Amino acid sequence: MEKTAVANPASSEIPTDGTGKCHRQRATPVSHQAGIVQLDPWLEPFKDALRSRFAKAQSWIQKIDKYEGGLDKFSRGYEVFGFTFSPNGDITYREWAPNAEQASLIGDFNNWDRNATPMKKNGYGVWEITLPAKDGVPAIAHNTKLKISMVIPGGERIERIPAWIKRVTQDLKVSPVYDAILWNPPEGEKYVFKHPRPPYPLSVRIYEAHVGISSPELRVATYKEFTKNMLPRIKYLGYNVIQLMAIMEHAYYASFGYQVNSFFAASSRYGTPEDLKELVDTAHGLGITVLLDVVHSHASNNTLDGLNMFDGSDHLYFHEGGKGRHDLWDSRLFNYGHHEVLRFLLSNLRFWMEEYQFDGFRFDGVTSMLYIHHGIGTGFSGGYHEYFGPAVDEEGVVYLMLANEMLHSTHPTCITIAEDVSGMPGLCVKLSLGGVGFDYRLGMAIPDMYIKLLKEKSDDDWNLGNIVFTLTNRRHGEKTIAYAESHDQALVGDKTIMMWLADAEMYTHMSVLTELTPTIERALALHKMIRLVTHGLGGEGYLNFEGNEFGHPEWLDFPRVGNNNSYWYARRQFNLTEDPLLRYRFLNEFDRAMNWREEKYGWLHSPQAYVSLKNESDKVLVFERAGLLWIFNFHPTKSFTDYRVGVEEAGVYRIVLDTDAKDFGGRGRNAHETRFFTTDMPWNNRKNFTQVYIPTRTALVRYFSPWVVDLCSSTLLGSRAGANAVGCPIEVKKGSWEWDSPKGGGNYIG
Repeated sequence: MEKTAVANPASSEIPTDGTGKCHRQRATPVSHQAGIVQLDPWLEPFKDALRSRFAKAQSWIQKIDKYEGGLDKFSRGYEVFGFTFSPNGDITYREWAPNAEQASLIGDFNNWDRNATPMKKNGYGVWEITLPAKDGVPAIAHNTKLKISMVIPGGERIERIPAWIKRVTQDLKVSPVYDAILWNPPEGEKYVFKHPRPPYPLSVRIYEAHVGISSPELRVATYKEFTKNMLPRIKYLGYNVIQLMAIMEHAYYASFGYQVNSFFAASSRYGTPEDLKELVDTAHGLGITVLLDVVHSHASNNTLDGLNMFDGSDHLYFHEGGKGRHDLWDSRLFNYGHHEVLRFLLSNLRFWMEEYQFDGFRFDGVTSMLYIHHGIGTGFSGGYHEYFGPAVDEEGVVYLMLANEMLHSTHPTCITIAEDVSGMPGLCVKLSLGGVGFDYRLGMAIPDMYIKLLKEKSDDDWNLGNIVFTLTNRRHGEKTIAYAESHDQALVGDKTIMMWLADAEMYTHMSVLTELTPTIERALALHKMIRLVTHGLGGEGYLNFEGNEFGHPEWLDFPRVGNNNSYWYARRQFNLTEDPLLRYRFLNEFDRAMNWREEKYGWLHSPQAYVSLKNESDKVLVFERAGLLWIFNFHPTKSFTDYRVGVEEAGVYRIVLDTDAKDFGGRGRNAHETRFFTTDMPWNNRKNFTQVYIPTRTALVRYFSPWVVDLCSSTLLGSRAGANAVGCPIEVKKGSWEWDSPKGGGNYIG
């Protein structure tokens, strides 16, 4: 049976004042979820700020309802602006450019004649032109170039790529500047989606991927290659969500997609819009949810092929002056308090959901959007005063509220993830309860902790208490995506976990034909253990950047002047996992086993773990989650026999995941057929204990099964064992009963 869950409903469910309290009483409560102040009483002193944010969001919603027909219609601006196509072949083009005094559409279709196709301006600064079809043939041919030409105050003529354009291309042999392309393929060439969206996943296991680097070859990979080669790999590994990076068109490949110049255009480096649609649809057919890494925190500084100075003014989509510029990113900052900017950004989100059938978004740079200082030169101590007051950009907060509200009301199964380092309270509480409305936030402190450990501490000095604190230090009622490392740690200038662990020996001793050196043995062991403890303890979702699952041996560095435009490091060498003589396959298989065990036992959507032991001298960590007993021995030299660990549930335990298994490159020191019985005696604040063999630098995950008793003979049958007494009932110590079959071998009740 497929696991599904209903996404958080939108704010129409319950009226609040922004603190989670209803204005009026209802006979029947429509929600049993606590408001934001009920979730966190420490927010009580900041109720006025919460009410202010909420009131501004409600004011925008009411204004949009009154003047635009509601968020649903307002967020479909792409059906009005840019190029739209009538069934009879007519083409209409609309563009908001209030500073322009004249405007015309130019392109291949009119030989770039600036006087041939003039546009008309309405009272709201929107220019418009309709080009009638001739005998059903559109006036502008599919896949041809065009621009908008404008005359601005002072008489200067400027030419720009249309802001809502859905296709742009770049020919570096001619110029780094992009060309706008009219994308209007004939009906027979349009991709038709075949598969419905997957159901909302109970557990989120994210594979963070970049299409262009998803090949071992020294070039830019394509959408079609990703569909053919990567989707089956991702499915095999047990990931159920893909987060696609660098899809929104960006002029500079080395920006990793974070300097967007055309917000409605899918990057043409990898293929056509139809190719991307096929990728998403094929993923859906495999049951994989697809998220877009969306960049609404800033925009490229480009003028000729971006939004900057679009109509000759510096304050069209952005704040004017220094407020509209990000000092570190050298990019422009949106004016989230402007009506037309909201239309553009909300419609951009809706467009990717509708046109390409994406299932949600990872919002990049949320910290920059939340604060006027954009997080520059600012450390966050966790003091609540940092999340309220003059440092907060309330317009940015309100935009994120509106974005989440629109997405979850139009697509209830949409998933939104916030990349925020500050830890702002309520980010993942829905708007109706006083929050911003995201589904998940990234646990950004976790990878920083691991890098600090590997750089600055010897294994003997690892502090289990600090590791556990970092993994479990998340806001109650707000879901977190845990990860050991993401694309940030893979970039040149940093090092991945495997590179910190193995360093130069990655290039000499990752073959099974070479000696298993202490360095490589430690690297393999800790690479698996770090991922497993993060997966099990760190959050309500898990993320991995492509290639890191098997310890990819090199960093990422995109072609640029500084490396002679080389693609050597702008690729992922997946072929390393396919060579049976290389140890990378062990890490790859462990990652697969870990994900599929989560699919079976569902710890990511289970309540947080109960940590029963953090033994600093033994370096042993024990916790329980989702009916599983997790035991980690981080000690670099000591193994322990008959090590006593507390456990709440009495019964029988069996190994379901072992980092030391030979299939995962370990020594296979635990027999997996062994069953471990509990003893009815309290230990480490648990009702029972069991004893285990836990070798150095290994981890075990054990599954609980209840006792099964033959009631005729009072014989203990153990776990999942059948009754031998024909016709006798068996009792399962959970209160369930079942008669064994006439042939013997009673049925297990789990």
